[in-house]
Amino acid sequence: MKDIKIKITDRDGVTHEVDAPIDMNMNLMEVVRSYELVPEGTIGLCGGMAMCASCQCYVKSEHELPEKSDEEDAMLAEAFYVEDNSRLGCQIRMTEDLDGLEVELAPES
Repeated sequence: MKDIKIKITDRDGVTHEVDAPIDMNMNLMEVVRSYELVPEGTIGLCGGMAMCASCQCYVKSEHELPEKSDEEDAMLAEAFYVEDNSRLGCQIRMTEDLDGLEVELAPES
């Protein structure tokens, strides 16, 4: 298996079912960018370093994700529109275990 299927609800409320490669070490933020699900320059402003919250998303499925790093936790503590299921897309690596993942992109700050 080289791809998994994930569902991403964009900031306009439109749900996209996309193929996410698991053999390229991509994260969720990079998948969103590659499918152009948000306007260029509105996601991943820090380049995926957990130093901004432009890729914040809400995890809607029951997948078990890696524990938040201290950096991710600190960034979410300062972000807008944070919910209990908020994560930074740049910190979610695409793996076989995430097949069927469902997320919703948080509003732009």
